[in-house]
Amino acid sequence: MAASEMPTAEHILGVKSVGMLFSAEGEPTTGQMRAHSCSASVVESGGHNLILTAGHCAFGSNAIFVPWYRAENSVGNQQYGIYRVENWFRDPRYVRNSKGAVSDLDFAFGTLKPTNGKNVQDVVGANALVRTPGYNNNLTMVGYPFRGSNDPEDHPVRCPVRTEALPGFYQIQALCRGMWSGVSGGPWFSKIDWATGTGEIVGNVGGYNGGGNDANVDWVTYSPMHGDWFFQLYEDAKNNRPVKRDASYQQPPLPFSLGGGDTWMHARLLASGEYTGDGKGDLIVVWTDGEVSLYTGDGQGGFAGERQLTAPNESWKDVKSLTGGDFSGGSGSDLLVVWNSGEVRILPDVGANGLGGGIKLADAGSIWSHADQIAGGNFGTANNVSDLLVRWSDGEVTNYTAVGDKGFGTEHQLQQPNDAWKQATLVTAGDFTGGANWDTLVRWSDGRVSQFQETGPGGLGNEVQMAPPQSIWTHDVVMTAGSYDSNGWPDDLIIRWSDGETTMYAHTGAQFGAERTLVQPKQK
Repeated sequence: MAASEMPTAEHILGVKSVGMLFSAEGEPTTGQMRAHSCSASVVESGGHNLILTAGHCAFGSNAIFVPWYRAENSVGNQQYGIYRVENWFRDPRYVRNSKGAVSDLDFAFGTLKPTNGKNVQDVVGANALVRTPGYNNNLTMVGYPFRGSNDPEDHPVRCPVRTEALPGFYQIQALCRGMWSGVSGGPWFSKIDWATGTGEIVGNVGGYNGGGNDANVDWVTYSPMHGDWFFQLYEDAKNNRPVKRDASYQQPPLPFSLGGGDTWMHARLLASGEYTGDGKGDLIVVWTDGEVSLYTGDGQGGFAGERQLTAPNESWKDVKSLTGGDFSGGSGSDLLVVWNSGEVRILPDVGANGLGGGIKLADAGSIWSHADQIAGGNFGTANNVSDLLVRWSDGEVTNYTAVGDKGFGTEHQLQQPNDAWKQATLVTAGDFTGGANWDTLVRWSDGRVSQFQETGPGGLGNEVQMAPPQSIWTHDVVMTAGSYDSNGWPDDLIIRWSDGETTMYAHTGAQFGAERTLVQPKQK
């Protein structure tokens, strides 16, 4: 999903079965209501008195639920009334706003006292609860953001989204702008009848860090999966029985995960390519101890497995730079590797052949010890990723076209030695503009990010600034671009940040694509 394609939450007048949670010390109609903190929804129960919200919202003894809250009306004049929470039901293993595995349990139920002799379900209806069918779903999120600059009219929002797995957790995530604080606990509908205001719920805003990433941005939202533990809690709540859990929480089998930020802080070099020959983008990682790993892509922006290409060793600890490409003409992508000594080798079809041997292009002691950054791509050789861009230690930039087992092909100088290009800290390449040649992406030492469009023998191409100086991109430690999702285009940018967080910007163009978390940052 490109950034321009990310949906934005739409303000609506409301949904009868969805409302706000307030806190009130005394009689709420006297004006003692505090600002609302979370969202909740009415769900089916025999007592006709049950709501679903997030576990981190289910605290305190003075909670009030207001279905279809309308800011234009006073508290005592809400169309469907107000209801005091009588009891909360949450999993005792859950830790509020946890960033650990127990964040999978961020859901809760509350029983409500009748108002004017009527139970809430008899007034607004109720939603059916259905198991989350999988990680990839088309759903609609509904919730009430906090009143303020982001929601001055204090109206709820809805957003249709496509979900995917949150790596390392029994949770799903979705991208939508405008899901500000306050939507926590709000329902994720698989079906909804907007006329009756009820439907089928398969998720709720919550999970890791209370339902959002560490930066608490408005456009990344999480939900725990509604599985066995969710429905056990639902049964406890419906039957008004104490919640007891004897066993510690063990996550169910999860989709393949890349691991955590503690590990990925040691990812030193990255290289993209189709190393397994199945047409799906794969990722090679060189770790600080010299181990080399191959992560096989699933073609949907994620990864299906990991294979060790070599155990920790001194030789690969000494690799200075590497890039993927089609330099030998085989069925899978090759690696072109530069060692600190100046030795350069092509390692053909590494997915099938491993890292041994290869084709030596330069001996130790060669000028290539000064090749600080390299990037493979199509920079003038039609339809082949067999060209090589090099940023040298003196700031010179060259393009080698038709690199192969016979040598480095034809050299084209794109920049004479200069001080500006000495500050090019990271360089990668991809086809971000859809032109005849690939484009070069540069992260400078001051945090700027530049894209040079249509790089070729004639020059680096038109420069477009993607991030200004002193931006967050000063924390970009290593990057690579490849074809990782279903569009089959090498426009997906992977970044490993200084805290180990690893993200993908899918469908990057002249601007960064939508950010997707592959690895959560190191826990502090």
